[in-house]
Amino acid sequence: MTQQNYLRGVLLASSACILWGISGVAASTLFINNPYLTAMWLTQVRMISAGLILLVWGMVAGKHPFKIWHHRHAAWTAVSYGLLGLIPVQLCYFEAVRVGNAPIATIIQFLGPFIISIYYFLFKHVTPSRIELIGMIMAFIGTLLIVTHGHLNSLAISPVILFWGGLSAIGVATNTLIPRTILPKYSALTVTGWGLLIAGLFLTLLQPMWRVHLTITWPQLGLLIVIILLGTVAPFLMFARSLSDILPTTASLMDAFEPLAATVFSITFLNVQLTSFDFIGGLLIILAVMALSLNTHKMLHFLRRRRAHSSS
Repeated sequence: MTQQNYLRGVLLASSACILWGISGVAASTLFINNPYLTAMWLTQVRMISAGLILLVWGMVAGKHPFKIWHHRHAAWTAVSYGLLGLIPVQLCYFEAVRVGNAPIATIIQFLGPFIISIYYFLFKHVTPSRIELIGMIMAFIGTLLIVTHGHLNSLAISPVILFWGGLSAIGVATNTLIPRTILPKYSALTVTGWGLLIAGLFLTLLQPMWRVHLTITWPQLGLLIVIILLGTVAPFLMFARSLSDILPTTASLMDAFEPLAATVFSITFLNVQLTSFDFIGGLLIILAVMALSLNTHKMLHFLRRRRAHSSS
């Protein structure tokens, strides 16, 4: 494992989050233009479609995606990844947006890296370094400025928003931590594909998407395809692959690029005005990522220790 691998992991994770930001803008446009669309319906469609695409891709690429079901631990991990990782990180976030608003939901969801740090501190006895703590604080403040424009006194978090937002923050942590144990043995195509498909099919048991009567125009269909391919298939593959090169705490911090990308593309395509808070917040996020990129020593030591332990 080299510094090049680490930088590759940072690039993959940050690019994935940028694509998620683009997907959020596309979804926002869909909700505006079609008020009959629900978060549940959109989540089901993107998960099932993307899951099938990834699994077929895996079969064509010779990854043998059905082999994961031959091992009980791997199978249960894939199911857990879908139900406990992918559903809260997607559906619960959209529900937090629906009952509250996107700024509050994003702030709460960004608590995910702190949950990961607490998990590693309690169960792995790995304490965050000083530069990681500084990076967390800078990234959080930057995201806070972008999604609130500095109007902190206007935030009023109701119990319902806190409930859904809290679940989405836990989802950020579980979505990062759960698949890590099986990714070295099974490809990201297999793990991500089954996770998405399982999550989407489970949601259809709660509220079948075929019972929702919708009229989708051709432009809206185009946005839906963008959400499935560029907003789901590509970023989940990239994010899952990044976990082979970087720690979950570092990977989850790249999520700061999501609101940054959403802001930039909202300005470009939805004519949203950029304020000084957006510039300051974006600068803080970039500086936080740069600081994290320089902190390679601890990551390399952790991965070498894990490799030595697994081979003993």
